[in-house]
Amino acid sequence: MVINIRKFVFIFYFLTLVIYSCGSSPEVPHDNDEPVVRQFQGGIAEEIRTLTETGILSSMLDALELIRNRDISATEFGRMMTGINVLLIRLVYPDSVATLPMIDLPLASNYSHIIREAQRGNYISPASASVDFFEHILPFLAINEQTGSNVLSNALRDLNKAVSLQPSSVLPLYFTGLILEREGRYNEAEVAYRRAYNISNRCYPAQIGIGRIKRFTGNANEAIDVFSDLAIHFPDSNLIRRELAISYFVNRDWSRALSSVDEILRMEPRDGDFLLLRASILIEQGLFSQANISLDSYASINPNNRTYLFLRARVQAEGNRNRDSALNYLRSILRSSPNDVEAMTYASTLLMESSRPADQAEGRELLERLRLTSGSSIDVLSLSLRDAIQRESWQEAMGFLNRIFTVRRTDQDLIDGYYIEHNLRNNTRAFNYARELYERDNSNNEYTIIYISALIDNGRRDEASRLVESRLASVSGGQVMSRYYFLRSRLQTNQDSALNDLRSSLFEDPRNLDAIISMFEIYHVRREERRAVHYLRQALAISPDHPRLRPYMREYAPLLERN
Repeated sequence: MVINIRKFVFIFYFLTLVIYSCGSSPEVPHDNDEPVVRQFQGGIAEEIRTLTETGILSSMLDALELIRNRDISATEFGRMMTGINVLLIRLVYPDSVATLPMIDLPLASNYSHIIREAQRGNYISPASASVDFFEHILPFLAINEQTGSNVLSNALRDLNKAVSLQPSSVLPLYFTGLILEREGRYNEAEVAYRRAYNISNRCYPAQIGIGRIKRFTGNANEAIDVFSDLAIHFPDSNLIRRELAISYFVNRDWSRALSSVDEILRMEPRDGDFLLLRASILIEQGLFSQANISLDSYASINPNNRTYLFLRARVQAEGNRNRDSALNYLRSILRSSPNDVEAMTYASTLLMESSRPADQAEGRELLERLRLTSGSSIDVLSLSLRDAIQRESWQEAMGFLNRIFTVRRTDQDLIDGYYIEHNLRNNTRAFNYARELYERDNSNNEYTIIYISALIDNGRRDEASRLVESRLASVSGGQVMSRYYFLRSRLQTNQDSALNDLRSSLFEDPRNLDAIISMFEIYHVRREERRAVHYLRQALAISPDHPRLRPYMREYAPLLERN
Protein backbone atom coordinates (compact mmCIF):
# COMPACT_ATOMS: atom_id res chain seq x y z
CA MET A 1 0.00 0.00 0.00
CA VAL A 2 2.87 2.30 -0.34
CA ILE A 3 4.36 3.05 -3.72
CA ASN A 4 3.20 1.39 -6.89
CA ILE A 5 6.63 0.08 -7.81
CA ARG A 6 5.82 -0.93 -11.35
CA LYS A 7 4.38 2.49 -12.14
CA PHE A 8 7.34 4.12 -10.40
CA VAL A 9 9.82 2.24 -12.60
CA PHE A 10 7.94 2.89 -15.82
CA ILE A 11 7.69 6.60 -15.10
CA PHE A 12 11.39 6.68 -14.30
CA TYR A 13 12.41 4.90 -17.49
CA PHE A 14 10.04 6.56 -19.90
CA LEU A 15 10.96 9.99 -18.58
CA THR A 16 14.41 9.27 -19.96
CA LEU A 17 12.80 9.33 -23.40
CA VAL A 18 12.25 13.07 -23.10
CA ILE A 19 14.64 14.54 -25.66
CA TYR A 20 16.99 17.31 -24.71
CA SER A 21 16.90 20.53 -26.67
CA CYS A 22 18.05 20.09 -30.23
CA GLY A 23 18.45 23.76 -31.00
CA SER A 24 15.92 26.49 -31.58
CA SER A 25 16.23 26.98 -35.32
CA PRO A 26 12.89 27.06 -37.10
CA GLU A 27 11.93 23.91 -38.98
CA VAL A 28 11.86 24.15 -42.78
CA PRO A 29 10.43 21.75 -45.34
CA HIS A 30 12.78 18.82 -45.99
CA ASP A 31 12.78 18.44 -49.77
CA ASN A 32 15.59 15.95 -49.74
CA ASP A 33 14.45 12.65 -48.22
CA GLU A 34 17.81 10.99 -48.77
CA PRO A 35 19.43 10.50 -45.37
CA VAL A 36 22.29 12.91 -44.70
CA VAL A 37 24.35 9.93 -43.57
CA ARG A 38 24.16 8.43 -47.01
CA GLN A 39 25.16 11.70 -48.68
CA PHE A 40 28.55 11.63 -46.98
CA GLN A 41 30.79 9.27 -48.88
CA GLY A 42 33.82 7.40 -47.63
CA GLY A 43 34.91 4.65 -45.25
CA ILE A 44 34.88 6.96 -42.23
CA ALA A 45 31.13 7.47 -42.66
CA GLU A 46 30.46 3.75 -42.62
CA GLU A 47 32.74 3.30 -39.63
CA ILE A 48 30.92 6.00 -37.67
CA ARG A 49 27.54 4.65 -38.67
CA THR A 50 28.52 1.07 -37.75
CA LEU A 51 29.80 2.16 -34.33
CA THR A 52 26.56 4.04 -33.70
CA GLU A 53 24.35 1.16 -34.81
CA THR A 54 25.84 -1.19 -32.22
CA GLY A 55 24.07 0.73 -29.43
CA ILE A 56 27.02 0.03 -27.10
CA LEU A 57 28.06 3.03 -25.02
CA SER A 58 31.79 2.72 -25.67
CA SER A 59 31.20 2.33 -29.42
CA MET A 60 28.93 5.36 -29.62
CA LEU A 61 31.48 7.40 -27.67
CA ASP A 62 34.12 6.20 -30.17
CA ALA A 63 31.86 7.42 -32.98
CA LEU A 64 31.66 10.87 -31.37
CA GLU A 65 35.42 10.90 -30.94
CA LEU A 66 35.93 10.04 -34.64
CA ILE A 67 33.61 12.86 -35.64
CA ARG A 68 35.60 15.30 -33.53
CA ASN A 69 39.06 14.05 -34.48
CA ARG A 70 38.33 13.95 -38.21
CA ASP A 71 37.10 17.53 -38.04
CA ILE A 72 33.69 16.75 -39.53
CA SER A 73 31.62 18.04 -36.61
CA ALA A 74 30.38 21.00 -38.63
CA THR A 75 29.31 18.98 -41.68
CA GLU A 76 25.71 17.90 -42.07
CA PHE A 77 26.80 14.31 -41.68
CA GLY A 78 28.78 15.12 -38.53
CA ARG A 79 25.96 17.15 -37.03
CA MET A 80 23.44 14.41 -37.79
CA MET A 81 25.51 11.57 -36.40
CA THR A 82 26.50 13.62 -33.36
CA GLY A 83 22.81 14.23 -32.65
CA ILE A 84 21.85 10.58 -33.11
CA ASN A 85 24.64 9.35 -30.84
CA VAL A 86 23.95 11.90 -28.12
CA LEU A 87 20.21 11.14 -28.15
CA LEU A 88 20.74 7.38 -28.02
CA ILE A 89 23.31 7.65 -25.23
CA ARG A 90 20.96 9.83 -23.20
CA LEU A 91 18.14 7.39 -23.81
CA VAL A 92 19.85 4.03 -23.25
CA TYR A 93 22.60 5.11 -20.83
CA PRO A 94 21.11 8.14 -19.03
CA ASP A 95 23.55 7.77 -16.14
CA SER A 96 26.63 7.98 -18.33
CA VAL A 97 29.12 10.48 -16.95
CA ALA A 98 30.66 11.13 -20.39
CA THR A 99 30.73 14.75 -21.52
CA LEU A 100 28.53 14.93 -24.59
CA PRO A 101 28.57 17.61 -27.29
CA MET A 102 25.67 19.92 -28.04
CA ILE A 103 23.03 18.74 -30.48
CA ASP A 104 22.67 20.78 -33.69
CA LEU A 105 20.61 18.74 -36.11
CA PRO A 106 20.62 19.66 -39.80
CA LEU A 107 17.23 20.87 -40.90
CA ALA A 108 16.92 19.16 -44.29
CA SER A 109 17.07 15.57 -43.09
CA ASN A 110 14.53 12.80 -42.70
CA TYR A 111 16.25 11.79 -39.46
CA SER A 112 15.81 15.32 -38.10
CA HIS A 113 12.15 15.21 -39.07
CA ILE A 114 11.66 11.91 -37.20
CA ILE A 115 13.43 13.27 -34.11
CA ARG A 116 11.53 16.57 -34.06
CA GLU A 117 8.21 14.76 -34.43
CA ALA A 118 9.26 12.44 -31.63
CA GLN A 119 9.77 15.50 -29.44
CA ARG A 120 6.10 16.26 -30.01
CA GLY A 121 5.15 12.69 -29.14
CA ASN A 122 4.46 11.72 -32.74
CA TYR A 123 5.66 8.31 -33.89
CA ILE A 124 6.75 8.38 -37.56
CA SER A 125 6.78 4.90 -39.05
CA PRO A 126 9.25 4.24 -41.86
CA ALA A 127 8.09 3.64 -45.40
CA SER A 128 7.23 -0.01 -46.00
CA ALA A 129 10.10 -0.30 -48.48
CA SER A 130 12.67 1.37 -46.20
CA VAL A 131 15.78 -0.61 -45.37
CA ASP A 132 17.36 2.18 -43.34
CA PHE A 133 18.19 1.04 -39.80
CA PHE A 134 17.85 4.46 -38.17
CA GLU A 135 14.46 5.10 -39.79
CA HIS A 136 13.26 2.07 -37.83
CA ILE A 137 15.07 2.96 -34.58
CA LEU A 138 14.71 6.72 -34.16
CA PRO A 139 10.87 6.73 -34.03
CA PHE A 140 11.16 4.94 -30.69
CA LEU A 141 12.21 8.31 -29.24
CA ALA A 142 8.51 9.24 -29.34
CA ILE A 143 7.47 6.44 -26.97
CA ASN A 144 6.45 7.65 -23.55
CA GLU A 145 4.13 6.77 -20.70
CA GLN A 146 1.03 7.97 -22.59
CA THR A 147 1.74 6.19 -25.88
CA GLY A 148 -1.25 4.14 -27.01
CA SER A 149 -1.33 0.42 -27.74
CA ASN A 150 -1.69 0.92 -31.50
CA VAL A 151 1.51 2.95 -31.64
CA LEU A 152 3.30 0.40 -29.46
CA SER A 153 2.22 -2.35 -31.85
CA ASN A 154 3.62 -0.39 -34.81
CA ALA A 155 6.85 0.20 -32.91
CA LEU A 156 7.26 -3.52 -32.21
CA ARG A 157 6.79 -4.24 -35.90
CA ASP A 158 9.38 -1.63 -36.92
CA LEU A 159 11.86 -2.81 -34.27
CA ASN A 160 11.47 -6.38 -35.44
CA LYS A 161 12.51 -5.29 -38.93
CA ALA A 162 15.41 -3.30 -37.44
CA VAL A 163 16.70 -6.56 -35.91
CA SER A 164 16.90 -8.10 -39.38
CA LEU A 165 18.56 -4.97 -40.81
CA GLN A 166 21.30 -4.93 -38.15
CA PRO A 167 21.45 -8.22 -36.19
CA SER A 168 24.51 -7.11 -34.21
CA SER A 169 22.77 -4.08 -32.66
CA VAL A 170 21.43 -4.17 -29.11
CA LEU A 171 19.09 -1.24 -29.74
CA PRO A 172 16.03 -2.87 -31.38
CA LEU A 173 16.04 -5.77 -28.93
CA TYR A 174 16.45 -3.50 -25.91
CA PHE A 175 13.68 -1.16 -27.09
CA THR A 176 11.47 -4.19 -27.78
CA GLY A 177 12.05 -5.36 -24.21
CA LEU A 178 10.97 -1.97 -22.85
CA ILE A 179 7.70 -2.04 -24.79
CA LEU A 180 6.91 -5.64 -23.88
CA GLU A 181 7.71 -4.92 -20.23
CA ARG A 182 5.36 -1.96 -20.26
CA GLU A 183 2.60 -4.14 -21.74
CA GLY A 184 3.08 -6.72 -18.98
CA ARG A 185 4.38 -9.37 -21.37
CA TYR A 186 7.18 -10.25 -19.00
CA ASN A 187 8.34 -13.56 -20.44
CA GLU A 188 8.69 -12.05 -23.92
CA ALA A 189 10.36 -8.95 -22.49
CA GLU A 190 12.95 -11.05 -20.68
CA VAL A 191 13.71 -12.95 -23.91
CA ALA A 192 14.29 -9.65 -25.73
CA TYR A 193 16.53 -8.31 -22.99
CA ARG A 194 18.55 -11.54 -22.90
CA ARG A 195 19.05 -11.46 -26.65
CA ALA A 196 20.35 -7.89 -26.37
CA TYR A 197 22.64 -8.80 -23.47
CA ASN A 198 23.92 -11.87 -25.33
CA ILE A 199 24.99 -9.62 -28.19
CA SER A 200 27.08 -7.58 -25.77
CA ASN A 201 27.38 -7.87 -22.01
CA ARG A 202 28.34 -4.20 -22.04
CA CYS A 203 24.66 -3.41 -22.63
CA TYR A 204 23.96 -3.34 -18.91
CA PRO A 205 20.55 -1.63 -19.34
CA ALA A 206 19.33 -4.94 -20.85
CA GLN A 207 20.48 -6.77 -17.73
CA ILE A 208 18.76 -4.10 -15.65
CA GLY A 209 15.60 -4.94 -17.57
CA ILE A 210 16.04 -8.63 -16.74
CA GLY A 211 16.36 -7.69 -13.06
CA ARG A 212 13.15 -5.66 -13.18
CA ILE A 213 11.30 -8.57 -14.79
CA LYS A 214 12.52 -10.82 -11.95
CA ARG A 215 11.13 -8.35 -9.45
CA PHE A 216 7.82 -7.86 -11.24
CA THR A 217 7.25 -11.61 -11.39
CA GLY A 218 7.72 -12.01 -7.64
CA ASN A 219 11.40 -12.98 -7.60
CA ALA A 220 12.80 -10.05 -5.62
CA ASN A 221 15.74 -12.10 -4.31
CA GLU A 222 16.79 -12.98 -7.86
CA ALA A 223 16.44 -9.33 -8.84
CA ILE A 224 18.71 -8.34 -5.96
CA ASP A 225 21.29 -10.88 -7.16
CA VAL A 226 21.15 -9.41 -10.69
CA PHE A 227 21.54 -5.82 -9.53
CA SER A 228 24.20 -6.65 -6.93
CA ASP A 229 26.29 -8.35 -9.62
CA LEU A 230 25.80 -5.41 -11.99
CA ALA A 231 26.84 -2.98 -9.25
CA ILE A 232 30.19 -4.74 -9.01
CA HIS A 233 30.85 -4.47 -12.76
CA PHE A 234 29.34 -0.99 -13.18
CA PRO A 235 29.95 0.74 -9.84
CA ASP A 236 29.26 4.23 -11.20
CA SER A 237 25.81 3.43 -12.56
CA ASN A 238 23.10 5.34 -10.71
CA LEU A 239 20.46 3.35 -12.60
CA ILE A 240 21.72 0.15 -11.00
CA ARG A 241 21.82 1.74 -7.54
CA ARG A 242 18.23 2.85 -7.92
CA GLU A 243 16.98 -0.53 -9.07
CA LEU A 244 18.83 -2.28 -6.24
CA ALA A 245 17.23 0.08 -3.70
CA ILE A 246 13.77 -0.58 -5.12
CA SER A 247 14.37 -4.33 -5.06
CA TYR A 248 15.41 -4.21 -1.39
CA PHE A 249 12.20 -2.28 -0.73
CA VAL A 250 10.01 -4.81 -2.56
CA ASN A 251 11.77 -7.59 -0.64
CA ARG A 252 10.94 -5.76 2.62
CA ASP A 253 14.63 -5.61 3.53
CA TRP A 254 14.16 -2.24 5.20
CA SER A 255 17.70 -1.71 6.51
CA ARG A 256 19.38 -2.34 3.14
CA ALA A 257 16.67 -0.43 1.30
CA LEU A 258 17.12 2.60 3.55
CA SER A 259 20.91 2.49 3.24
CA SER A 260 20.67 2.32 -0.57
CA VAL A 261 18.10 5.12 -0.75
CA ASP A 262 20.19 7.33 1.54
CA GLU A 263 23.20 6.81 -0.75
CA ILE A 264 21.15 7.99 -3.73
CA LEU A 265 19.79 11.00 -1.84
CA ARG A 266 23.29 12.04 -0.78
CA MET A 267 24.06 12.49 -4.48
CA GLU A 268 20.62 13.88 -5.40
CA PRO A 269 19.02 15.38 -2.27
CA ARG A 270 15.92 16.58 -4.13
CA ASP A 271 15.16 13.37 -5.98
CA GLY A 272 11.42 13.35 -5.35
CA ASP A 273 10.83 9.67 -6.15
CA PHE A 274 13.43 8.56 -3.64
CA LEU A 275 12.34 11.01 -0.97
CA LEU A 276 8.95 9.30 -1.21
CA LEU A 277 10.55 5.87 -1.22
CA ARG A 278 12.53 6.79 1.88
CA ALA A 279 9.35 7.93 3.61
CA SER A 280 7.68 4.65 2.65
CA ILE A 281 10.49 2.61 4.17
CA LEU A 282 10.37 4.58 7.42
CA ILE A 283 6.58 4.20 7.63
CA GLU A 284 6.91 0.44 7.19
CA GLN A 285 9.36 0.48 10.11
CA GLY A 286 6.98 2.56 12.23
CA LEU A 287 9.38 5.53 12.24
CA PHE A 288 6.71 8.11 11.51
CA SER A 289 8.54 11.22 12.77
CA GLN A 290 11.50 10.46 10.51
CA ALA A 291 9.13 9.76 7.62
CA ASN A 292 7.65 13.22 8.13
CA ILE A 293 11.08 14.78 7.58
CA SER A 294 11.33 13.21 4.12
CA LEU A 295 7.73 14.17 3.34
CA ASP A 296 8.38 17.75 4.46
CA SER A 297 11.34 17.85 2.06
CA TYR A 298 9.14 16.55 -0.74
CA ALA A 299 6.33 19.03 -0.05
CA SER A 300 8.27 21.85 -1.73
CA ILE A 301 8.57 19.72 -4.90
CA ASN A 302 4.92 18.76 -5.48
CA PRO A 303 2.46 18.90 -2.56
CA ASN A 304 -0.34 17.57 -4.78
CA ASN A 305 1.48 14.37 -5.75
CA ARG A 306 -0.76 11.35 -5.23
CA THR A 307 1.87 9.19 -3.49
CA TYR A 308 2.87 12.09 -1.23
CA LEU A 309 -0.76 12.55 -0.14
CA PHE A 310 -1.16 8.80 0.43
CA LEU A 311 1.95 8.61 2.62
CA ARG A 312 0.78 11.64 4.60
CA ALA A 313 -2.47 9.77 5.18
CA ARG A 314 -0.58 6.73 6.47
CA VAL A 315 1.47 8.84 8.88
CA GLN A 316 -1.68 10.48 10.23
CA ALA A 317 -3.59 7.21 10.58
CA GLU A 318 -0.86 4.86 11.77
CA GLY A 319 1.55 7.24 13.47
CA ASN A 320 -0.66 9.97 14.90
CA ARG A 321 -3.87 7.91 15.24
CA ASN A 322 -5.66 10.81 13.57
CA ARG A 323 -8.25 9.13 11.37
CA ASP A 324 -9.97 12.36 10.28
CA SER A 325 -6.75 13.99 9.13
CA ALA A 326 -5.79 10.84 7.22
CA LEU A 327 -9.19 10.79 5.52
CA ASN A 328 -8.73 14.41 4.43
CA TYR A 329 -5.56 13.42 2.55
CA LEU A 330 -7.28 10.41 1.01
CA ARG A 331 -10.26 12.50 -0.07
CA SER A 332 -7.85 14.88 -1.81
CA ILE A 333 -6.64 11.91 -3.87
CA LEU A 334 -10.16 10.71 -4.61
CA ARG A 335 -11.32 14.16 -5.73
CA SER A 336 -8.82 14.07 -8.59
CA SER A 337 -8.83 10.27 -9.09
CA PRO A 338 -12.23 8.92 -7.96
CA ASN A 339 -11.36 5.34 -8.92
CA ASP A 340 -7.98 5.15 -7.18
CA VAL A 341 -8.27 1.61 -5.77
CA GLU A 342 -5.51 1.93 -3.18
CA ALA A 343 -6.86 5.22 -1.78
CA MET A 344 -10.43 3.87 -1.79
CA THR A 345 -9.34 0.69 -0.01
CA TYR A 346 -7.43 2.56 2.69
CA ALA A 347 -10.22 5.13 3.16
CA SER A 348 -12.79 2.33 3.43
CA THR A 349 -10.65 0.57 6.03
CA LEU A 350 -10.32 3.69 8.18
CA LEU A 351 -14.00 4.57 7.90
CA MET A 352 -15.17 1.08 8.89
CA GLU A 353 -12.84 1.17 11.91
CA SER A 354 -14.56 4.33 13.12
CA SER A 355 -17.08 4.20 15.96
CA ARG A 356 -19.34 6.67 14.10
CA PRO A 357 -22.19 4.94 12.22
CA ALA A 358 -22.03 7.54 9.43
CA ASP A 359 -18.34 6.75 8.85
CA GLN A 360 -19.01 3.03 8.85
CA ALA A 361 -21.78 3.49 6.28
CA GLU A 362 -19.50 5.56 4.07
CA GLY A 363 -16.78 2.92 4.40
CA ARG A 364 -19.13 0.15 3.33
CA GLU A 365 -20.33 2.26 0.41
CA LEU A 366 -16.72 2.58 -0.76
CA LEU A 367 -16.25 -1.15 -0.28
CA GLU A 368 -19.27 -1.88 -2.49
CA ARG A 369 -17.77 0.32 -5.22
CA LEU A 370 -14.50 -1.53 -4.88
CA ARG A 371 -16.21 -4.91 -5.20
CA LEU A 372 -17.79 -3.79 -8.46
CA THR A 373 -14.55 -2.51 -9.98
CA SER A 374 -11.82 -4.58 -8.30
CA GLY A 375 -13.58 -7.45 -6.58
CA SER A 376 -10.79 -9.95 -7.25
CA SER A 377 -8.06 -7.67 -5.85
CA ILE A 378 -6.40 -9.28 -2.83
CA ASP A 379 -6.63 -5.97 -0.94
CA VAL A 380 -10.36 -5.70 -1.64
CA LEU A 381 -10.90 -9.34 -0.65
CA SER A 382 -8.97 -8.73 2.58
CA LEU A 383 -11.07 -5.67 3.34
CA SER A 384 -14.26 -7.59 2.57
CA LEU A 385 -13.09 -10.30 4.97
CA ARG A 386 -12.48 -7.77 7.75
CA ASP A 387 -15.92 -6.28 7.16
CA ALA A 388 -17.63 -9.68 7.31
CA ILE A 389 -15.78 -10.57 10.52
CA GLN A 390 -16.74 -7.24 12.07
CA ARG A 391 -20.39 -7.91 11.19
CA GLU A 392 -20.01 -11.48 12.52
CA SER A 393 -21.16 -12.81 9.17
CA TRP A 394 -19.06 -15.93 9.52
CA GLN A 395 -20.19 -17.87 6.45
CA GLU A 396 -19.65 -14.82 4.25
CA ALA A 397 -16.23 -14.33 5.86
CA MET A 398 -15.29 -17.93 5.09
CA GLY A 399 -16.21 -17.37 1.44
CA PHE A 400 -13.84 -14.41 1.21
CA LEU A 401 -11.09 -16.29 3.05
CA ASN A 402 -11.36 -19.27 0.69
CA ARG A 403 -10.82 -16.90 -2.24
CA ILE A 404 -7.83 -15.37 -0.47
CA PHE A 405 -6.34 -18.84 0.09
CA THR A 406 -6.14 -19.33 -3.69
CA VAL A 407 -3.62 -16.47 -3.78
CA ARG A 408 -1.82 -16.60 -0.44
CA ARG A 409 -1.79 -18.27 2.98
CA THR A 410 -0.27 -15.84 5.47
CA ASP A 411 -0.17 -16.21 9.25
CA GLN A 412 -2.94 -13.62 9.55
CA ASP A 413 -5.06 -15.62 7.10
CA LEU A 414 -4.65 -18.69 9.32
CA ILE A 415 -5.61 -16.66 12.40
CA ASP A 416 -8.71 -15.46 10.57
CA GLY A 417 -9.49 -19.03 9.53
CA TYR A 418 -9.26 -20.19 13.14
CA TYR A 419 -11.61 -17.49 14.49
CA ILE A 420 -14.12 -17.92 11.66
CA GLU A 421 -14.36 -21.70 12.11
CA HIS A 422 -14.38 -21.28 15.90
CA ASN A 423 -17.40 -18.99 15.64
CA LEU A 424 -19.06 -21.38 13.21
CA ARG A 425 -18.57 -24.09 15.89
CA ASN A 426 -16.41 -26.09 13.50
CA ASN A 427 -13.89 -27.03 16.19
CA THR A 428 -12.01 -29.60 14.12
CA ARG A 429 -11.43 -27.18 11.25
CA ALA A 430 -10.51 -24.42 13.68
CA PHE A 431 -7.97 -26.77 15.27
CA ASN A 432 -6.39 -27.51 11.89
CA TYR A 433 -5.74 -23.80 11.33
CA ALA A 434 -4.43 -23.39 14.88
CA ARG A 435 -2.06 -26.33 14.53
CA GLU A 436 -0.70 -25.09 11.19
CA LEU A 437 -0.10 -21.70 12.75
CA TYR A 438 1.64 -23.19 15.80
CA GLU A 439 3.82 -25.42 13.64
CA ARG A 440 4.98 -22.39 11.68
CA ASP A 441 6.35 -20.75 14.83
CA ASN A 442 5.87 -22.48 18.18
CA SER A 443 7.82 -19.75 19.97
CA ASN A 444 5.15 -17.17 19.13
CA ASN A 445 2.91 -16.61 22.15
CA GLU A 446 -0.05 -15.44 20.06
CA TYR A 447 0.03 -18.62 17.98
CA THR A 448 0.52 -20.76 21.09
CA ILE A 449 -2.48 -19.19 22.83
CA ILE A 450 -4.65 -19.91 19.77
CA TYR A 451 -3.35 -23.49 19.66
CA ILE A 452 -4.06 -24.08 23.34
CA SER A 453 -7.58 -22.68 22.91
CA ALA A 454 -8.16 -25.08 20.02
CA LEU A 455 -6.84 -28.01 22.08
CA ILE A 456 -9.31 -27.18 24.86
CA ASP A 457 -12.21 -26.82 22.41
CA ASN A 458 -11.40 -30.24 20.98
CA GLY A 459 -11.24 -31.95 24.36
CA ARG A 460 -7.45 -32.41 24.38
CA ARG A 461 -7.17 -31.03 27.90
CA ASP A 462 -4.01 -32.86 29.00
CA GLU A 463 -2.00 -31.51 26.07
CA ALA A 464 -3.41 -28.03 26.69
CA SER A 465 -2.57 -28.20 30.41
CA ARG A 466 1.05 -29.25 29.81
CA LEU A 467 1.56 -26.43 27.33
CA VAL A 468 -0.05 -23.83 29.59
CA GLU A 469 2.11 -24.80 32.57
CA SER A 470 5.22 -24.73 30.40
CA ARG A 471 4.45 -21.22 29.17
CA LEU A 472 3.48 -19.86 32.59
CA ALA A 473 6.91 -20.97 33.82
CA SER A 474 8.69 -19.15 31.01
CA VAL A 475 6.91 -15.80 30.60
CA SER A 476 7.73 -12.86 32.81
CA GLY A 477 4.31 -11.30 33.34
CA GLY A 478 2.00 -8.72 31.83
CA GLN A 479 -0.61 -9.27 29.14
CA VAL A 480 0.85 -12.52 27.84
CA MET A 481 0.88 -14.14 31.29
CA SER A 482 -2.64 -12.81 31.83
CA ARG A 483 -3.84 -14.72 28.78
CA TYR A 484 -2.14 -17.95 29.91
CA TYR A 485 -3.81 -17.65 33.33
CA PHE A 486 -7.14 -17.22 31.57
CA LEU A 487 -6.51 -20.39 29.53
CA ARG A 488 -5.68 -22.28 32.71
CA SER A 489 -8.95 -21.10 34.23
CA ARG A 490 -10.74 -22.87 31.36
CA LEU A 491 -9.04 -26.13 32.36
CA GLN A 492 -10.08 -25.99 36.03
CA THR A 493 -12.73 -28.44 37.20
CA ASN A 494 -14.30 -26.21 39.88
CA GLN A 495 -15.34 -22.57 40.02
CA ASP A 496 -13.12 -21.58 42.93
CA SER A 497 -9.95 -22.72 41.15
CA ALA A 498 -11.13 -20.99 37.98
CA LEU A 499 -11.78 -17.77 39.94
CA ASN A 500 -8.26 -17.88 41.39
CA ASP A 501 -6.76 -18.10 37.90
CA LEU A 502 -9.04 -15.34 36.63
CA ARG A 503 -7.96 -13.07 39.49
CA SER A 504 -4.33 -13.80 38.62
CA SER A 505 -5.14 -13.00 35.00
CA LEU A 506 -6.67 -9.64 35.91
CA PHE A 507 -3.77 -8.85 38.23
CA GLU A 508 -1.44 -9.11 35.23
CA ASP A 509 -3.83 -7.26 32.89
CA PRO A 510 -6.88 -5.55 34.45
CA ARG A 511 -8.39 -5.05 30.97
CA ASN A 512 -8.30 -8.70 29.89
CA LEU A 513 -11.84 -8.83 28.48
CA ASP A 514 -12.08 -12.61 28.34
CA ALA A 515 -11.17 -12.87 32.02
CA ILE A 516 -13.62 -10.11 33.01
CA ILE A 517 -16.49 -11.75 31.13
CA SER A 518 -15.65 -15.13 32.65
CA MET A 519 -15.69 -13.58 36.14
CA PHE A 520 -19.11 -12.11 35.37
CA GLU A 521 -20.44 -15.44 34.07
CA ILE A 522 -19.31 -17.35 37.17
CA TYR A 523 -20.92 -14.81 39.52
CA HIS A 524 -24.04 -14.83 37.34
CA VAL A 525 -24.29 -18.61 37.74
CA ARG A 526 -23.73 -18.24 41.48
CA ARG A 527 -26.44 -15.52 41.58
CA GLU A 528 -23.99 -13.15 43.29
CA GLU A 529 -25.73 -10.16 41.78
CA ARG A 530 -23.52 -7.34 43.10
CA ARG A 531 -20.26 -8.93 41.89
CA ALA A 532 -21.83 -9.98 38.60
CA VAL A 533 -22.95 -6.39 37.88
CA HIS A 534 -19.48 -5.09 38.83
CA TYR A 535 -17.75 -7.23 36.22
CA LEU A 536 -20.50 -6.73 33.65
CA ARG A 537 -20.01 -2.96 33.89
CA GLN A 538 -16.28 -3.39 33.34
CA ALA A 539 -16.85 -5.61 30.32
CA LEU A 540 -19.37 -3.22 28.77
CA ALA A 541 -16.99 -0.29 29.25
CA ILE A 542 -14.41 -2.13 27.14
CA SER A 543 -16.74 -3.73 24.57
CA PRO A 544 -20.34 -2.48 24.69
CA ASP A 545 -21.53 -4.80 21.92
CA HIS A 546 -19.67 -8.00 22.76
CA PRO A 547 -21.65 -11.07 21.55
CA ARG A 548 -21.08 -12.99 24.82
CA LEU A 549 -22.80 -10.19 26.76
CA ARG A 550 -25.90 -9.75 24.60
CA PRO A 551 -27.93 -12.60 26.14
CA TYR A 552 -27.65 -10.97 29.57
CA MET A 553 -28.56 -7.39 28.69
CA ARG A 554 -32.34 -7.59 29.21
CA GLU A 555 -31.95 -9.33 32.56
CA TYR A 556 -29.35 -6.92 33.87
CA ALA A 557 -30.64 -3.68 32.32
CA PRO A 558 -32.47 -2.52 35.49
CA LEU A 559 -29.45 -3.30 37.63
CA LEU A 560 -27.08 -1.48 35.28
CA GLU A 561 -29.26 1.64 35.42
CA ARG A 562 -28.72 1.93 39.15
CA ASN A 563 -25.84 4.06 40.37
